[in-house]
Amino acid sequence: DVQLVESGGGSVQAGGSLRLSCAASGSTYESYCMGWFRQAPGKEREGVAGFDVGRRTPYYVDSVKGRFTITQDHAKNTLYLRLDSLTPEDSGVYTCAAKRGSYCGSFTGFNYWGRGTQDTVS
Repeated sequence: DVQLVESGGGSVQAGGSLRLSCAASGSTYESYCMGWFRQAPGKEREGVAGFDVGRRTPYYVDSVKGRFTITQDHAKNTLYLRLDSLTPEDSGVYTCAAKRGSYCGSFTGFNYWGRGTQDTVS
C-alpha cells in the first residue's frame, strides 16, 4: 500500500518551466514502478513520464521527450518531474501514480494515485 502527495503545480507563460514533486509513503519496494500522468478537459488521461525504480531508468511519451525530465530521490522516497519549454498543449491536471511489479516501461496497470495538481500554460 502506497500513499502519494504531489506539490509544485501552478501557472506559467509559454516557454517557461515548472517542477513537480511526489512524496511517497507506506510500502515503497524496489519492485514498484512510478510515473506522471496528465489530463486536459475533454480528453482522456495519458501517461507522460515513468520511472523504473529498480533499474533507476526513465521513459517518456514521445510528445514530451527532450522537454520533461523525471528523476527520483530514492533516500527521500520522492519523485520529481521537471517540465521545460512548456506550451499551452501541456496544460492539465498532473497526477503521480505507482504500481507494484517487476516490469516497468509502459503506462498500464497503475493502481495507486495522488490527488493531482493543476498546471496551466498561457
